[in-house]
Amino acid sequence: MERLEWPATLIDEMIVGNGMIGGGLMVPARQIAAASGLPLDLPTLTIDRACCSGATTVGLAARAVAAGARSVLCLGIETLSRTPRLLHDSRWAKNGDLLVEDLLLLRSPLAGKPIATYVGEVAIEHGIDRQAQDEWALQSHHRYFAALEAGYFDDEIIPITTPLGAVTRDEQPRPDTSLEKMAALNTVYDSPTVTAGNAPGLNDGACGLVLADEASAWASAAPPLARVSHYLQTAGEPTSSAYLPGEAIGRLLKEADLDAGDLDVLEINEAFAATPLVSLRKLAGGDAELEQRLRQRTNVNGGAVALGHPLGASGTRIVLTAARELRRRRGKWAAVAVCGGFGQTDALLLERVKR
Repeated sequence: MERLEWPATLIDEMIVGNGMIGGGLMVPARQIAAASGLPLDLPTLTIDRACCSGATTVGLAARAVAAGARSVLCLGIETLSRTPRLLHDSRWAKNGDLLVEDLLLLRSPLAGKPIATYVGEVAIEHGIDRQAQDEWALQSHHRYFAALEAGYFDDEIIPITTPLGAVTRDEQPRPDTSLEKMAALNTVYDSPTVTAGNAPGLNDGACGLVLADEASAWASAAPPLARVSHYLQTAGEPTSSAYLPGEAIGRLLKEADLDAGDLDVLEINEAFAATPLVSLRKLAGGDAELEQRLRQRTNVNGGAVALGHPLGASGTRIVLTAARELRRRRGKWAAVAVCGGFGQTDALLLERVKR
């Protein structure tokens, strides 16, 4: 807010997305607001839609602005390094063994198996093999480092100070990765295709946005990047996460009377490398040429396989990235989609605003 010169008196609500509340914070939105020095009478809301959470903050903020709010502070946050292991039945057990569960294994209680397992199975069903996923993962790293060297992230990354020193750039991306190294990795959780190389890391991270009404936005010291044109939430089978973002973007385009080819920028969260690949195949509807064009416009500055995937923060981050890339390209339309929550997706359609 200091960088934007955005006064706290204009904020009518703060919404925080967090994908793993078990990380040790009760009502994190309220705690963050108080710790940040925001007014104590500011209403806050914490959202848990797993990986969708950050994007949900933007969608709910758009609804709030449409209902009369002047501006809403949207935050996506995650500290997976704080995620505790669960000690089941410890309150009641007096004798005998106790079961410890690690939430970071990301098992789906609805599907009865780890997410990585069924994502790999769905990818194979859609003709996306292990090699294609490794190639997309490598491309994600290459695109990230090209954008980093070009200064793309200079005004997006905020250096922070930790007990171990200053952090000035993302720690997850691997500059020395290669297809040979990825091919040598074993798959995880008996997945047919998913490895530690074509899946993102489990990271800490945060991203903040301000969504405002038109009058407040144009009166600010930082003119707006984009307008939220459409927002929707979808849900499907518990194992549908790899293709739901593609279906959601298709629904957005239909509502806006647009075609997939009208999109200048796409951001589909790389929950796995398989996710954008399967989703783009679904969105293209069997048109191989369109699918290739869409691939060239998707995650052009790298994605979560390179940057990492702090669950609650990723949805907010890809909204910001899409808006900034849309401005850089002087395009008109960007689509953003993120899967999460055992068969759910949030999607937004952004329109560039001219200064």
